[in-house]
Amino acid sequence: MDVVMECRHVTYFYPLRKRPALTELSVTLERGKLYGVIGPNGAGKTTFCALLRGFVPGFYGGEYTGEVRLHKKPLEDYGCGLAKEIGYVVQNPFTQLSGIKETVFEEVAYGLEQMGVPVEEIEPRVVEAMRQTNIENFAMRNPLQLSGGQIQRVALASVLVQDPEILVIDEPTSQLDPRETKDVFDIIQRLKASGKTIVLVEHKIDLIAEYADEILVFSKGCLVKQGKKTDLFTDESLEDLGVEVPHIARLGKRLKELGVPLEQVPVTEEQAIQMIRALLGREIT
Repeated sequence: MDVVMECRHVTYFYPLRKRPALTELSVTLERGKLYGVIGPNGAGKTTFCALLRGFVPGFYGGEYTGEVRLHKKPLEDYGCGLAKEIGYVVQNPFTQLSGIKETVFEEVAYGLEQMGVPVEEIEPRVVEAMRQTNIENFAMRNPLQLSGGQIQRVALASVLVQDPEILVIDEPTSQLDPRETKDVFDIIQRLKASGKTIVLVEHKIDLIAEYADEILVFSKGCLVKQGKKTDLFTDESLEDLGVEVPHIARLGKRLKELGVPLEQVPVTEEQAIQMIRALLGREIT
C-alpha cells in the first residue's frame, strides 16, 4: 500500500463552537486513487478538505488535536510549500479567482508568479494547464465574463499549473448544468489516469459511483464508513445516514428482490451492462 497522506486521530473545533466539526478522524490516502467523499450537509466533508490542505487549523484557528502527515512528514512542516504538493479547488469557483487579472492566461499564471517561478517556465506550464482543462480558446478573455462551467475549469487550471501530486476538489459541479458537469468530470478522469491522487466531494452520487475507487462516508463530523464503491453502495444502512445510493444500485437491488439471479448488485452503468449480458447470454449494444 503506497500511502501518500494520513490523518491520525484528528479532532477539530471551529472557534467558538462547542461541537467538534471532526471527531477522531483516522484515514489513509493511497497514491493514484480517487476518493469519493459523501454524506449529508453538515457532515464535515468541507472541513475534511480544509484539513487536508492545511487550512484547519492554520487559517481558521480553533482547537485541534491529532496529526496529518504527508509523505510521513507533519503537514505543518511544509509551510507555504504545501501549495506545490496539494491543490485545492473550493466549492464556489468565483471565490478562487484573484479578481485582479484581466485575462484567463494571466489568472492561471498568477499562482506561479506568487511562488517566484522563473518567467521562462511560466508560459509553457500555463499553456499545458489550459490544454488539460480545455480553456485555450478563451485564454485572452476576462475570467469574470465566463460561464460558471468555464470559471470552474479556470479554477482547475489555476491549481493544475502548479502540478500538485494530490488534488482536493470540493463539490466542483454544484453550480453547473449537465453539459458543464460532464466537462469537469472528463477532466477529473484524465487527471486520475495521469496518476494524481484525488479527494472529491460530490453530491451527484451516480457520478461518484462511476469515477471513484473508494468511498469515504461522513456523518456528524465522523468518518463512519470507508471502502470500495461496489461494497458501500450496496449497503442498506447508507440511507439511514441520509446518503442516497446510485440509481443503478437501486435497480439492481429491486431486481434481486424480484428473484433475478444477480451475482452482485451493480453500481455503475458498465456493471449493469455486463450484468444484462450475463443474464441474456449474448452481446448487448
